[in-house]
Amino acid sequence: MQTVSISFFRFPTIIARTWAFTMMGAARLSLLHEREISFWKLCGSGTGEGFTPIPNTAVYAIVATWENDEVAHDRVGNSRLWQRYRRKSQEDWTVFMVPIASRGKWSGRAPFMTTKMKAHGPLAVLTRATIKTRVAIPFWRQMPDVSRAIGTNPHVIFKIGLGEVPFLHPITFSIWPDTETMVEFARSPSGPHQAAIDAVREGGWFHEDLFTRFTVTGESGSWGGGSPLEKRMHADV
Repeated sequence: MQTVSISFFRFPTIIARTWAFTMMGAARLSLLHEREISFWKLCGSGTGEGFTPIPNTAVYAIVATWENDEVAHDRVGNSRLWQRYRRKSQEDWTVFMVPIASRGKWSGRAPFMTTKMKAHGPLAVLTRATIKTRVAIPFWRQMPDVSRAIGTNPHVIFKIGLGEVPFLHPITFSIWPDTETMVEFARSPSGPHQAAIDAVREGGWFHEDLFTRFTVTGESGSWGGGSPLEKRMHADV
């Protein structure tokens, strides 16, 4: 059963951030030779709530797919590349997930192999798109409202905006306590998220897009001094 990992790294100094930026190109060779990895992407992040085209030079991420959960934990924990990132970073956090629903493509591929496993516990959502150049400005005008809505939503456990290429290849990643909470936010007829979706569909803004739901199966490391998942669980007690 395929396992997907998404690893976040926070870099504290200019030197470390410069290293992380250069690795957006240099790490590709290592990933091409990484054992048992079937799909990977190197990502930067956005400022504020993350859903902006302005880069946050302190945070980078690696998305990867693995044959199963055991392999994913082993390679994220022991791969020389991941170890190099951890040594350079101030902190790192990896979320392990199993895809349960997916539609669309990423760089011409359907990278996530879904399972019939029912969602249990936290639900993660990843979206990725290639924006048509002519509509990049209208698209990003929609995002501040969406960003504020997610940022003020009391139910969202974790959220971040990522990207492969600034302005044109946005990625969103969020974790919710359950499917019902996520669907309520996404499909609210009067909300900014639905308005953005309607604009995208009516204008044909994307060359390609991907929407995937995952059930979260594990984590390692810390973010913001602890586990975002555990912080939420304690807050709900």
